Amino acid sequence: MERLPHRAVQFKARFDTHPPMLGLNVTKVGHGMRSPRIDKVDHLPRPVIGLGHDYADGFLIEPHEHRRGQLMNATSGLIVLTTPEGKWVMPPHRGMWIPAGVRHSVRAVGLVRMQSLYVEPDRAEAMPVHCQVLEITSFMRSLIGEVVGLSLDREADGRSQALMDLTLYEMERLPSLPLSLPFPSDERLAKKCREFVGQPNIHQTTDDWSRELGMSRRAFTRIFRQQTGLSFVGWRQQACLLSALPQLSAGQSVTSVAMELGYENPAAFTIMFKRAFGKPPLAYLGLR
Repeated sequence: MERLPHRAVQFKARFDTHPPMLGLNVTKVGHGMRSPRIDKVDHLPRPVIGLGHDYADGFLIEPHEHRRGQLMNATSGLIVLTTPEGKWVMPPHRGMWIPAGVRHSVRAVGLVRMQSLYVEPDRAEAMPVHCQVLEITSFMRSLIGEVVGLSLDREADGRSQALMDLTLYEMERLPSLPLSLPFPSDERLAKKCREFVGQPNIHQTTDDWSRELGMSRRAFTRIFRQQTGLSFVGWRQQACLLSALPQLSAGQSVTSVAMELGYENPAAFTIMFKRAFGKPPLAYLGLR
């Protein structure tokens, strides 16, 4: 199938453009990494290209897509990725796989120090066909750093080729994480889901939604599960937990977040969070 062409990314934030480095347009955001934009180096005959950028809190990258698949990894900050099919949250030290041609927008929460691998489609056939948050092993993190550090102004040597091949091999073996929120294909249901994500509340019920949408309870629950793979209750919980991650990462207290979501007390929220993600909120985000 023909891949969608790369489109220029339009940024809703100010960034500084520095003089060309090694004949490439180089951008810098914040005070950290400098790398060329992917559209300036996408033509290079390499199976994988590694780039690094820093993004300020609130930085928004408008909807766009890439010719290559992209594996993102952030050493600090949190990323919220949105596509027409759903929403994903990438905490620090995890990864996000975005298949080639998938239109997506990205929002940074906190100072995000990002390293990305852009992979030729024919070298990513074993990767997920949908966006997916992945566990990044310490070995993979080291490999990503090495690939990002490779010079782009000369032909890749034997070591560079071996490093890229090993990185792609390890990338295919990264375990997935339950940090996605699928949207239904039915436009009315999807619109309601997007509204809920904007103002989540754990107390909204199946009856509330089916009544508002003019559907029987049975039809609503059947269609919702068919189109999302989750029960409404499971989806609602996932939506609340994922909405909590950016707030917690930004420094909001567990108590405040729990109350905003409608939990009776912080303990109830923490129990639900730990049941879903295996650790209490602050420990999961590396804040404790």
